[in-house]
Parts: sequence; C-alpha cells; structure tokens
Amino acid sequence: MESARQVFRRRLVSTLFLWALVLGTVLSGYEQMFFVTIAGIGLLGLWEYYEMLDRRGVPNFKLTALICAVAFFAASFYAFRSYGPEKSYDFEIAVLVVFLLVVFGRQMFQRTRDRNPLETMAYTLFGLLYIVWLFNFLTKIVYLPPRGPLGETTGQYYVLYLLLVTKFSDMGAYLTGTLFGKHKLVPHISPHKSWEGLVGAIAMATGGSFFLWWLIPDRLAVFDATDVAVLGVLLGGAAVIGDLAESIVKRGAEAKDSGGLLPGIGGVLDLIDSVLFTAPVLFFYMRLVLGLPQS
Repeated sequence: MESARQVFRRRLVSTLFLWALVLGTVLSGYEQMFFVTIAGIGLLGLWEYYEMLDRRGVPNFKLTALICAVAFFAASFYAFRSYGPEKSYDFEIAVLVVFLLVVFGRQMFQRTRDRNPLETMAYTLFGLLYIVWLFNFLTKIVYLPPRGPLGETTGQYYVLYLLLVTKFSDMGAYLTGTLFGKHKLVPHISPHKSWEGLVGAIAMATGGSFFLWWLIPDRLAVFDATDVAVLGVLLGGAAVIGDLAESIVKRGAEAKDSGGLLPGIGGVLDLIDSVLFTAPVLFFYMRLVLGLPQS
C-alpha cells in the first residue's frame, strides 16, 4: 500500500497539472483552446462513465454516445461562438431530440435481443445528459458575458470563478466534515458526508466568492456584493449535491473511483462531479437574474 506521503505527492502533481491547464486555457484567450479543453475533459468523463458500466456488465451504446458527444461539443462551440447564447434554448431542445433519435435508431439496429432495450437506451442517454449536457454549460458561460473592447471573450473569467468557488466548497466540506462532522447527511449514499461539512462547504464557497470578487473585480464586473453572496451559497450547496450525485452513480456501478487517470485523485469524473451541478446554477443565475446577455 502507498504511504500517505506518496498519495499526497501524487495528488499534488495531478492538482498542479490541472490548474496549470485551467489557467493556461483561461489566460490564453484562444477560443479554440476553450473548445479543446472543455470537450476533451467532457469526453474523458463520459468514457469513464461507460467504462464503469462495462465493468459491471451494464448494457450501453458507448461508441454511439461518444460520437454524439463529439458532435454536440463541436456544434455547441460553433453555435454559441457564432450566434451567442440568446438562441441556447432552441439549440438545447434540438440537441435533446437528436440524442433521443440517435439512441432509438441505434437500438433499432441492435442484433442482440436478449437484453432489455429500455435499460440499454436509458443508461446511454443518462450518460449524455448527466455528463455531456451539464458539463457543456461551461461553453455557454464563456459566451454569456459581453465581449471586451477588442472583441475578446470575457466569460472565461467567470468559468475560472466557478471552478475556484466549487473547489473552495469541496475543501470546506472536507475540512469541516473531517474536523467537526458528527451528524451524517445521507449515510446511505455517502457515509462520510455530514451536515457540518455542508455548512463548511457553503461558508468556504461564500468566502472564496468574495475573495475572488475582491481579487479580480474588473474581470467579474457583472457581479455586485449581493450576487457574490448569493452565488457563494448557491454554488456551495450545488457542489455538495453534485458530489453526492456521483456517489449514487458509483454505488450503482459498484466502483470506488470513476477511473485512475489522475494519480491521487481518481478519474476525470471524480474531478468534475461538482462542476456538473454548479455550472448550470451559475449560467441560469447570470441568464435569468442578471439578464445576460444585455443588448
């Protein structure tokens, strides 16, 4: 077995690599790099999901789903870059219809009839919605705020804000739960989660939200103090729910980690589970409460 020091070193190396990737993508300003990073991470997470199902012997259309995901990420990037998020509702409805048609069509040509077709289609569609559709809210956030004076995107800084506040929540939940956790939150899903950890997650996320707003106010210009406080609470709570949601998926697949790609951390899905829920929360807050994009 690895010692605690070895695990820490592996986790530190993985963490430094990931944050270097995030910061490099954000600061580069290259929109194509946003696409490659978001799509690449989303596809890896989707692959891990279907690999968990395969190890459990659960039927699914993995190759069909991965092709759908590639097409979706590419079409989403083109649509939001060319037309902005104003038409996102129509785009999302079209995507959901396509997902359904493709999976139903794939089932029609399935030669093996000894497995429940509803089960196969349900697991396949769930992966597309849970991972690909939710994770792609990052792309929409990139193009939601107004562009800068030179036509450059500014939404990547809100993505950075989202990722950091989400990780503040994860750290708050872990530290508070480890030190003070006594009252179990949902022990049938995750025996280590506590109500104290939930409070710590929200408190840490709110503190991190204010810290980032103070650190880069010009990059987060659409927020005021009220927005920062409300988002700290909403994102902190959503991050905990996202973590629990993946615990349900892993329990169903009888897996401890989604994968082993990231030493000391686990899989890509283990890394982005909270973001899958916090990204839609931030998008809809900016879209519906702040009224972005503003004409």
